[in-house]
Amino acid sequence: MIYNKNTKSKILVIDDEETLRYTIERFLSLDGYDVDTAGTYNEGLNKLSETDFDLIFADIILGIKTGIDILREVKKRNLICPVVLITGYPNIETATEAVREGAYDYIPKPVKKGTILRTAKMALHHKSVIDENQKYQSNLEAIFRSVKDAIITVDEELIVLETNKAFEDIYGLPCKDIKGKPINSLNFYCKEKFIDALIETIKIKKPVEIYRSECEHQNGRSSIVNLSTYPLINRQGKFYGCVMVIKDETRLVKLESDLQERKQFHNIIGISDKMQKIYSLIENLSNIQTIVLITGESGTGKELVAEALHYQGERGKKPLVKVDCAALSDNLLESELFGHVKGAFTGATSDRIGRFQKADGGTIFLDEIGDISYKMQLNLLRILQDSEFERVGDSNPIKVDVRVIAASNQDLRKKVKSGNFREDLYHRLMVVELSLPPLRERREDIPLLVNFFLKKLNKKLNKDVKAVSGDVQKIFMNYSWPGNIRELQHTLEFALVLCQQSTITIDDLPQEFKDRNKTIILSSTKKKTNNQEAIVQALEKTGWNKAKAARLLGIDRKTIYLKIKKYNIVENETS
Repeated sequence: MIYNKNTKSKILVIDDEETLRYTIERFLSLDGYDVDTAGTYNEGLNKLSETDFDLIFADIILGIKTGIDILREVKKRNLICPVVLITGYPNIETATEAVREGAYDYIPKPVKKGTILRTAKMALHHKSVIDENQKYQSNLEAIFRSVKDAIITVDEELIVLETNKAFEDIYGLPCKDIKGKPINSLNFYCKEKFIDALIETIKIKKPVEIYRSECEHQNGRSSIVNLSTYPLINRQGKFYGCVMVIKDETRLVKLESDLQERKQFHNIIGISDKMQKIYSLIENLSNIQTIVLITGESGTGKELVAEALHYQGERGKKPLVKVDCAALSDNLLESELFGHVKGAFTGATSDRIGRFQKADGGTIFLDEIGDISYKMQLNLLRILQDSEFERVGDSNPIKVDVRVIAASNQDLRKKVKSGNFREDLYHRLMVVELSLPPLRERREDIPLLVNFFLKKLNKKLNKDVKAVSGDVQKIFMNYSWPGNIRELQHTLEFALVLCQQSTITIDDLPQEFKDRNKTIILSSTKKKTNNQEAIVQALEKTGWNKAKAARLLGIDRKTIYLKIKKYNIVENETS
């Protein structure tokens, strides 16, 4: 709200000189303000106790007291009220002290009407801006306090800015005690996961979400939380920190488990029976420190299953290190997995820690393990058997405690039979196989996946697409999805980029889906034109002109003669 003098702002004039007090009062009253006066310091304080004033004019000399004493009292009482000081003997020292104590302005005597009115108008406008900002801040604080999810904000150095009541209640850390402290200096459960998410947001300046992560409390109790971090951007568009929202999902997870039907598990989406079995298997395997081989076609979500196995289990607080075996050459893969020492090969200018060592205490995920060479298979077999390895160029064995999860979209049994994969390594990896179904075998999950990706892609692309059309849904449900979930996601992302409405239509889909739809329509039309009823209707519409009827049906004249003969269609009988 911008200041308007018609709102009858209340102004207090404190001056021990009666003539000046009366003059200022008269100037302001004639301009429409509600003015009160005080002749002494104590009288002025009494007036402040009785009434809320919008502005104070105070003489710098008030007997043994001063206008600066009035200013200090206003600050002490936390009054949002600008103070303008008036003096007959202006000097640098007095002006500096007045500004330091927070005076709005400093007016020399003799007082002029124009100066008084201009200063009053500007000071009251200043107050209205402060009042509006305070109102806005109070509303934000009320919202902040009322949210039941735990909220904490930090700056770029991970210094705590604010927390809400829910955070204080859950973690027992009052805001007044932790505000201004580094978050990594605080002691609360799941701190490592929270800090990792905050660091990631500060690094990439984008939101980070961790779905259903298990957190252990100090009393041994555990809870399941959803964690979301968002960058904090000021009005000038400058990044200055991030906010973290922690939502307790423990009760919901328990209810879902009791119902034996979960729509989502960590970041895995699916309501089909096959996915329910996968969820249960992940839960059973998460704390069993055995090797797991995840198999399935490309794009079925093997990496998401590896993440769920890691974060669901007791190693979830430790690192999850991922390696794409297919993306690296033999020499690079060996160095990546096991590390090397300085001088081990050309370009090895310093020692390097390998992925197995980085994953110590946690989990290593070896994706596309079917693509590694015979030599690497032998090296890998040793660490799986003995939990130790040697860096490239070094003979000293290094012992590690690492859980191995591997994945392959190939049939390793066939590779063993063809001599391209070691049988002993195959049996090491096949302790437990977790086979993911292709999307075509879990079609009931497609609508759920579509909704999930729409929400995710809307955020990414800053769109507001609500759904896909019935025709698109029908195409999706009947398509074989050779690229599985990854292909579905990419198809929706393509469509979202083109879509200008709130619903994705066939026109927004990639060309291959449009062509597929045309084929379905043509096939359907062809079936319709081949039946007896369609032929009779076409003949009747064309006055039994067989050439015209054939053109109407989109078939040649020879075909219509054959159909007439086949169905024994006679003009007199039909008419």
